[in-house]
Amino acid sequence: MSEDLFGTVTAPAQEPGVAGGAIGGSLGGGSLGDGRADRRLPLAVRMRPQTLDEIVGQQHLLAPGSPLRRLAGGEPMSVFLWGPPGVGKTTIAAVVSQQTDRRFVEVSAVTAGVKEVRAVLDQARRDLAAGRQTVLFVDEVHRFSKAQQDVLLPAVENRLVTLIAATTENPSFSVISPLLSRSLLLTLRPLTDDDVSGLLDRALTDQRGLGGAEPALTLTDDARADLLRLAGGDARRALTYLEESAAGAQAVGSTEITPEVVSRAVDKAAVRYDRDGDQHYDVISAFIKSIRGSDVQAGLHYLARMIEAGEDPRFIARRLVILASEDIGLADPTALPTAVAAADAVAFIGMPEGRICLAQAVIALALAPKSNAVIMGVDAALADVRAGRIGLVPAPLRDAHYSSAKTYGHGVGYRYAHDEPHGIAAQQYLPDELADARYYQPTDHGAEARLGERLQRIEELLGRERRS
Repeated sequence: MSEDLFGTVTAPAQEPGVAGGAIGGSLGGGSLGDGRADRRLPLAVRMRPQTLDEIVGQQHLLAPGSPLRRLAGGEPMSVFLWGPPGVGKTTIAAVVSQQTDRRFVEVSAVTAGVKEVRAVLDQARRDLAAGRQTVLFVDEVHRFSKAQQDVLLPAVENRLVTLIAATTENPSFSVISPLLSRSLLLTLRPLTDDDVSGLLDRALTDQRGLGGAEPALTLTDDARADLLRLAGGDARRALTYLEESAAGAQAVGSTEITPEVVSRAVDKAAVRYDRDGDQHYDVISAFIKSIRGSDVQAGLHYLARMIEAGEDPRFIARRLVILASEDIGLADPTALPTAVAAADAVAFIGMPEGRICLAQAVIALALAPKSNAVIMGVDAALADVRAGRIGLVPAPLRDAHYSSAKTYGHGVGYRYAHDEPHGIAAQQYLPDELADARYYQPTDHGAEARLGERLQRIEELLGRERRS
């Protein structure tokens, strides 16, 4: 089973044809069966809620008679759980599986294809004929292509399975309308500091967590504040950091977790927390910097690492779109359309074929001439505006479409560009305070060199000189 509210579970068994493992049996928090916890498991796994009542921060979904209560009671329905990481989507699915005798199967949208989904549904059909229902949990359902989602539609419509789908993306944009209209959409709220603080207290005292330590561990107020800040509303991250901090305190013979202990533990914990994302931030940083540096081989290497680690391909595509304007711009005007086309293609065909489109964009952008003139230009203009350098719009450029406009001089003296030689009308367009401003400074790289020459001629026709 993939990441849930408090960590990663290794499936006890895999059934053939189910990507990510099909899980039968209990998914509860790492218990040895006698109330004790398996200390080899991460704290976040050991502290996983075992009942709906142990789930924090989602009380709006847990009232008597609510869809989750009915789902846990065995009522067949299909739901989408939408919320940020670490708020309990997979945990809710796991708890539901424990409170019913239905078969529980999980597929990961990162690795499962149409064939794997069909295999799960075929088995569910056989089980239903034998009198046993199936709960199908689809993790990261937003990564399913339209074709993969279409396969689920008849099964949901005919209640062949009870579908529980988890997503961090707005389903209105990532899930096909027919599937969404046949399901309930439940929005999970971000955890508050009070929610996460309560989880820290539970972990410090519960026998499944750190409660068995002798002498007991304590958490200072400042250290608690640091953990809450670092967790950012993510319960899994908070417990991961707490576990590393506790180990750090015990390693030096202390029972008190202080801000200093937390600070030393964070780097180690962050690496472990990001392992499934292949050091997410370091790799995406190296990816962008490699393409910016025109190293196509490194760009492809980091692309492969992210794909293999299960990174959302749309996240990769979005970063390429940004890079196309920020680091290439008008040095190669085809860069942005290439990146946007790759993003559209990934959304249209999904993975694994989408990797080819991403690779094409990476190669094209890495080999393209580079320029940051676009971002430098817009940021310079924004800096002036934010500093209050705005000024009045010159009178000839103001709106002259109402009857009294000319009374105020609006539009008077305006020269229509299409009536002028070369289609360029020499008049003042910038406010007086900014008449000398030059925001866009083209480089001599690629197509931008020709644009620079054109800009020089335009500036001359407008009666001003280009600033070098």
